[in-house]
Amino acid sequence: MRFGRIEYLNLLPFHVFMKRYVRSSQSQMMLRHGSNVPSAINRAYRMRKIDAAFISSIRAKGQKHLDLGIIADGPVQSVLLLPSETSQTDRASETSNALVRVLGLEGRVLIGDPALRAYLEGVEALDLAEEWHKRYGLPFVFGLLSYQANEKQMRRLADAFARRRQKIPQYLLKRASARTGVRPQDILAYLEGIHYRLDHRARRSLHLFWRLTEKGR
Repeated sequence: MRFGRIEYLNLLPFHVFMKRYVRSSQSQMMLRHGSNVPSAINRAYRMRKIDAAFISSIRAKGQKHLDLGIIADGPVQSVLLLPSETSQTDRASETSNALVRVLGLEGRVLIGDPALRAYLEGVEALDLAEEWHKRYGLPFVFGLLSYQANEKQMRRLADAFARRRQKIPQYLLKRASARTGVRPQDILAYLEGIHYRLDHRARRSLHLFWRLTEKGR
């Protein structure tokens, strides 16, 4: 199975899970296929270069997906708008750029690990998940685990991930810290604000976001 992998810290628990879940080295190599930023993963998914991935929620409408997503019920810290800067989208993102339009805000969009570093450094910014929560009182769904093949395998995988909280080994935490420039303790604090189960509130929020983006076209 060709699995598109987003390298951002918000999916670190899932990456840890996959290392444990997939046993054969051949399968692990296939699961690493397509490692990239969200917008590139979206393109690879549309072109069927990968079979499954967490794709941006704005691109997941109409796609087969599981009840797993990248979700923040309040501040997320890694999806920011810098209001003092000239309006500019982030080429790595699609959902966050659409979210800015839906909220009617202006500024430069910054996502992922660079955004988290900026947040931790105290850069003046709006947290877009927080802005959505203030307006609608709902969590925001940034991505959904979607698939184009191997449905039974994907459902088993999703169920296994959802059953237990993933503990991140120190060596993987240190490796992620070295790669991103974010301290281990800050990574753990950041991950407390993210969850993955698509519950009824998250599903309601997702459908609201889809309606608003359609209305704004």
